[in-house]
Amino acid sequence: MKTHSFDCEFIDEFPPVLAERMLYVSTLYASALHLCACGCGIKVFTPLSPDNWSIIFDGVSISLTPSIGNWSFPCQSHYWIRRGDVIWSDRWSDQKIEANREADHARRERHSTAKYQTAPTVSTPRTRFALWFRKLRR
Repeated sequence: MKTHSFDCEFIDEFPPVLAERMLYVSTLYASALHLCACGCGIKVFTPLSPDNWSIIFDGVSISLTPSIGNWSFPCQSHYWIRRGDVIWSDRWSDQKIEANREADHARRERHSTAKYQTAPTVSTPRTRFALWFRKLRR
C-alpha cells in the first residue's frame, strides 16, 4: 500500500526492521533510511551530504532534498518528501533516468574535486595558540 506521509525519528543506529511511514535519520552515520513509499517494502538508503541528499527538520516534520528516484528498484518509484508528505513525480523514461544519473555523477565529481583543492591557510584558535606558545617558549 502506498505511503502518503512519513513521520521522522532521529536515531544513532538503524533498526533491523523498519516501520512503515517512518523516516529514520542517523546523524551519527549522516544518512536516512525508510521503506519505499510505493509499498514494495524495499529499504531506501539516502546518504546525507552536500553532494547527495539533505534534510530540513522544522521541529515537527522533515523534508528530504532532492527527490527519491528508485531507478534500480523494480517499482522505479519517484517522489519527494516535503514536510512529511509524499509528493509523487511522473514516471521517467530510461533516457531521462540515464541523463539524471550522468548529471548526478558529474555534480559529485565536481564537488569532490573542489573539496580536495588546496585552500588558503586559515588561522584557527588552535594554530594561533600554537604560534603564541612557540614564541613564549623562545
